[in-house]
Amino acid sequence: MNEVDRVIHEPARLTIMALLSGAEEADFLFLMRETGLTKGNLSSHLAKLEDSAYVEIEKTFRGKIPLTLVRLTKNGRTALAKYRKTMNGLLRQL
Repeated sequence: MNEVDRVIHEPARLTIMALLSGAEEADFLFLMRETGLTKGNLSSHLAKLEDSAYVEIEKTFRGKIPLTLVRLTKNGRTALAKYRKTMNGLLRQL
């Protein structure tokens, strides 16, 4: 279990990473709706993923309405693939 990426392994962050892996980008409200997280909780998990360079966050406007877009970085996609491979290997050992 030592090789499991603890940043991704946390259930909320794993859900965020999984949602982003299937899309080029997603907006904050979509992620909030799909994960069931509160604004503050989602923000804190996204900050942790951003600090790890797994996601990039772009704050912009759609007209006069703030819009926060989130996308996986190349490092994030690589880390998620490695996480999946590690977890599959651990599960096969059971």
